[in-house]
Amino acid sequence: MSDLLASKLNARQQELLRYVQREGFVTVEHLAARFQITQQTIRRDINLLAEMSLLQRYHGGVGLPSSAENIAYGARQGLYSEEKRRIAALVVEHIPDQATLFINLGTTNEEVAKALSRRRNLRVITNNLNVAAIMSGYPSCEVIITGGVVRARDLGITGEETIDFIRRFKVDFGIIGISSIEGDGTLRDFDYREVRVAEAIIEHSRTVFLVADHSKFWRPALVRLGDISKINALFTDRPVPQEMSGIFEEAKIDVFVAANQAHA
Repeated sequence: MSDLLASKLNARQQELLRYVQREGFVTVEHLAARFQITQQTIRRDINLLAEMSLLQRYHGGVGLPSSAENIAYGARQGLYSEEKRRIAALVVEHIPDQATLFINLGTTNEEVAKALSRRRNLRVITNNLNVAAIMSGYPSCEVIITGGVVRARDLGITGEETIDFIRRFKVDFGIIGISSIEGDGTLRDFDYREVRVAEAIIEHSRTVFLVADHSKFWRPALVRLGDISKINALFTDRPVPQEMSGIFEEAKIDVFVAANQAHA
């Protein structure tokens, strides 16, 4: 959890957030018993976390945001920040100097962009202005920005111009993020415009790396990107849930886990 997010939440609220993210949905009564506080206090905590778009209130309890709406960009930047840094460091081990890359939207992808500072002679095509700002100062790194419409909320670029631009290229590696990996291996996101850009990146990349922290497993999201066979490798911070491992094995997807060495 980032310092910015931690500064807005007390220790109990931070633990409450992590607990609901693990469980998916929890009743108010259960949370009150779990944290040994009154239901009134729990409701205040829930209201705060809902106002920050970190959780969503439901009748009788609280859960993850709905499948129709993603967590606000500023809040996503603070979630699982350490895990994202570990994932990014592992991804970069598999990217050689002089590589060509697509990098699309997502806070984990932005961590990958930071970690790529150790590589040389890269050519990067991105629809993420945050990635472009991070990498534009790297020595011997060329950054190409797609055309399209810039979204104020996260500085992502989408639209038909974005897709047309991407289709002009064929790169060594496409690095994509995702909002959801369902139990049957279906990949989902919240915005159909992002999904269409991701489809173009997959089609025009020789190797596709999916970067996703453990919270993306079983998370609900609205728009289907495709199944897990569209990617070549998954980079995450925990082993794939046992119930899904057979799907990854059958699709011959390489899974790389950026384990926390302090707890390994």
